Amino acid sequence: MSDTAGPAAHYDEFGLFHENIAEFGLEVAIPNVVRCHVELDDRRSISALAWGERGAAEVVFVHGGAQNAHTWDTVALALGRPALAVDLPGHGHSSWRLDGAYSPENLADDVAVAIRQQAPDVRLVVGMSLGGLTSMLLATRHPDLVQSLVMVDITPGVNQKKAKAIIDFVNGPQSFTSFDDLLARTIEFNPTRSESSLRRGILHNAHPVADGSWQWNYDRTNRLEGSEGESSGMPEADVVSDQARNPLWDDFASVTCALTLVRGSLSPVVDDADVAEAKRLQPAMVVHLVDGAGHSVQGDRPVELASIITSELN
Repeated sequence: MSDTAGPAAHYDEFGLFHENIAEFGLEVAIPNVVRCHVELDDRRSISALAWGERGAAEVVFVHGGAQNAHTWDTVALALGRPALAVDLPGHGHSSWRLDGAYSPENLADDVAVAIRQQAPDVRLVVGMSLGGLTSMLLATRHPDLVQSLVMVDITPGVNQKKAKAIIDFVNGPQSFTSFDDLLARTIEFNPTRSESSLRRGILHNAHPVADGSWQWNYDRTNRLEGSEGESSGMPEADVVSDQARNPLWDDFASVTCALTLVRGSLSPVVDDADVAEAKRLQPAMVVHLVDGAGHSVQGDRPVELASIITSELN
């Protein structure tokens, strides 16, 4: 095998947890983690990571666009409770949609099937970015599945200007000459993350091909077009024009379960105006500002996020 594929030569998706534990100084043992699959009616499947006893999940995690279930690894380790981390359709080990229609509505309906089968007694759904909007739609379209909801650094107030850094990153190349080139670009766009954390993230989210180059795993086809003619990786319902009011605010207003918003202090994706509008529509909503976190709070400050989740469960 060529040196460029070296980082993946002995890749085991369950073999990196000791790095998560060491990096964040966790005093925990590695729990039982297995990958499970749920079949959908159209022959697609949803994949997920089951942390702890199968079927006993107290928390369901839903990742953001261009991510996968492993983005929650450190949070799940720090939390220490049975959990289910879902790979959204078109991401991770889940099937791609032939129509490329990765709207929060469609994603919510698919995720609902996985939760009914794998986490029937879930107490809390935690969704970040696209996963947060998906979880919000899950709460409105399948309210029996969502007792309590945590939205991580996302509101329907997201627009192209606020999400520019994310779109620019995802709009980049699909293929990279080497792992090091892919890592360098990832570091450039994620200044709040450690190199070791980003390295793990790439191993979970990209793969080497025969010529030694590396490619992202997630589906980049049939999506909202970016300024450079490449897919943005974020569906139209997730990123609206800077002037338009996102119709998902109406769905946000109709959420009836307990609702918490977690905001990264360094992230531009959620601003003060978004929080004000969210509070106007959901006066009982609890807001947490996580110091030192960018958009991916689960990657930047996973221990702090786990503490917030624990408080929601207790």
